Amino acid sequence: MKTNIAIVAMALLTLASCGNQEEDKAQSLYSEIENLYQAGNYQATLDSIKVLREKYPKAIELRKKSLTLWQDANIKLAQQDIAVTDSALQVVIAQMNAATDIATRNQLRLKRDSLQVRYDTQCAIVRAVRMKQK
Repeated sequence: MKTNIAIVAMALLTLASCGNQEEDKAQSLYSEIENLYQAGNYQATLDSIKVLREKYPKAIELRKKSLTLWQDANIKLAQQDIAVTDSALQVVIAQMNAATDIATRNQLRLKRDSLQVRYDTQCAIVRAVRMKQK
């Protein structure tokens, strides 16, 4: 009887220590996520947060903290894309205004429209994430 109690106690201690190891691993991954965000590597931040969510579903507090980083990284990534898209859009508009033949102007209009849709989509992403943050 005493040996059964000792075995059960040892099993419980082993399970409890596994939980701590999982929490430590999750905390380590979260620290890496913060470092990636601080370094400006937003796509890797988002990818690492996905890994945290999948590997450590019971690390609720860390997942809550990572939600803020997820939103911030999404905004930063979208803002970077907005800047690149806006620059490309300005170049295409200038080319379109300088073009003299109709075929070239039509091709540039298609390019402009595509870039404008991309720009509008990224702006909508930033607005949506900011609304969720409120």
